Amino acid sequence: MANEKYVIGLDYGSDSCRAVVVDAATGREMASAVKYYSRWMEGKYCDPAKNQYRQHPLDYIEGLEATVKDALAQCPDGTAQNVVGIAFDTTGSTPVLTDKNGTPLALLPEYAENPNAMFVLWKDHTAIREAAEINELAKRWGIDYTAYEGGIYSSEWVWAKMAHVLRTDDSVCKEAYAWIEHCDWLPALITGKTKPEEVYRSRCAAGHKAMWLEKWGGLPAEEFLTSLEPKLAGFRSHLFEKTYTSDAKVGTLTPEWAERLGLTTGVAVSVGAFDCHMGAVGAEITPRTFVRVIGTSTCDIMVSSYEEMGDKLVPGICGQVDGSVIPGMIGLEAGQSGFGDIYAWFKRVLAWPLENILAKSTLVDEETKARLIEETADKIIPVLSEEAAKVPVSESTILAVDWMNGRRTPDASQLVKGTITGLNLASSAPLIFRALVEATAFGSKAIVDRFLENGIKIESVIGIGGISLKSPFVMQTLADVLDMPIKVAKAEQACAFGASMFAAVAAGIYTQIEDAQRAMGQGFAKEYQPNHENHLVYLALYEKYRKLGNFTENELFH
Repeated sequence: MANEKYVIGLDYGSDSCRAVVVDAATGREMASAVKYYSRWMEGKYCDPAKNQYRQHPLDYIEGLEATVKDALAQCPDGTAQNVVGIAFDTTGSTPVLTDKNGTPLALLPEYAENPNAMFVLWKDHTAIREAAEINELAKRWGIDYTAYEGGIYSSEWVWAKMAHVLRTDDSVCKEAYAWIEHCDWLPALITGKTKPEEVYRSRCAAGHKAMWLEKWGGLPAEEFLTSLEPKLAGFRSHLFEKTYTSDAKVGTLTPEWAERLGLTTGVAVSVGAFDCHMGAVGAEITPRTFVRVIGTSTCDIMVSSYEEMGDKLVPGICGQVDGSVIPGMIGLEAGQSGFGDIYAWFKRVLAWPLENILAKSTLVDEETKARLIEETADKIIPVLSEEAAKVPVSESTILAVDWMNGRRTPDASQLVKGTITGLNLASSAPLIFRALVEATAFGSKAIVDRFLENGIKIESVIGIGGISLKSPFVMQTLADVLDMPIKVAKAEQACAFGASMFAAVAAGIYTQIEDAQRAMGQGFAKEYQPNHENHLVYLALYEKYRKLGNFTENELFH
């Protein structure tokens, strides 16, 4: 034990925080723990009808303490004393306004219950207007600051969100001095480097979501930002010009946080990044590999050498950023705004009678009712998947478009809506569910095609995340639609595993992330082979999907 070194990777998702304790030499998982955000689970500070999704910083702090302590409690005695590194990945863009000290405004008493003072979750789409204004402004400015972010700025990204919050709530303007991404705030918090001017800013977050590029001096010009929203005046000078890749060390744990987490002050803390980027590293990404992080939404990641990338600018993706995934390579990001969320929506539709009729029944006691509702609801998606898988592709006659939460890639738009068509009186729940699964696969194909059309070669596909490990029906459908084999990463917490690899580099155990990948990688649990006959049928359906999408976007809701 004395000679062994351990690292901790923390993955902050949409609903919960996960921590893994990993042997830095072998990648062996020692223990893991999960904590759901308590305020978030109560639905606080959110308004789905307005696409408003906010999270309180206390949920993040409580998640950090609970998961690290819980995971360490499961480890052999002495493990905590030999932890040498810690790293974070988070959803993004998930920013918050801060005061001059770098404190999120929601941690100040006067803003404790104000949603506009909280972290604006990635899927918050309240800034659609501001995103449209950024796109219009960028196209007539001397520099198109969106050029390396796919040419279209999204309401899911930081400048649109911060402009919207400042514009709609004068009360937060009094103390608002800067903003910070979730993935930057956590390392800053536990190293004591929270002042906006001294925070180590993530290259990943800044390049993909904040229009940062070294060649034009960092962030967009002050004049550009104030033309968008005058209340952004001064923010640029309080932020940053330099960014860091995730192999860099921010610092070490403060005495306070060492005590709170049960660790030592010698623990190195690396620069944070977004979950999908670190997840791709945890899945052992290499050039020409297309990594799909499949959860509530999807995030698709690739890396390319400088030579192969050349001067290519891929339109309609979520950016291409030097070092955002692996330092020394260009990282490319795409994804879908809804994937598992679409299945969860259909589950809620089907579960409505349980929660609103059975819940009021007087035929059984309250405890029995609660158990029946929970057990039945938990079975909806597995049973639907089982039944939908029995339907031959040729009999899959319902068609859907997967834009229930807008479209991230290709060509971001949060104005688009989802569609289901081809229904008749024989349309069953399994048939509708199958159409939704096929729609998410078609959305995936649209992304793959965009890369291929722009000269980005794809030789293999890797899936990570809960759906890739738990839903053979979804994964086989995806393989058939893409006509590509899909390997599933063995690590159940691939994002946290990727974070642990960066923690090992920041701690000096490895000199570069590729070395950590080779030593700590866990390999693959399964590989799905495409059915080419199914693929041919899906090609025809895909063309109908594209036509329906075009009609939905340009005719149906206009």
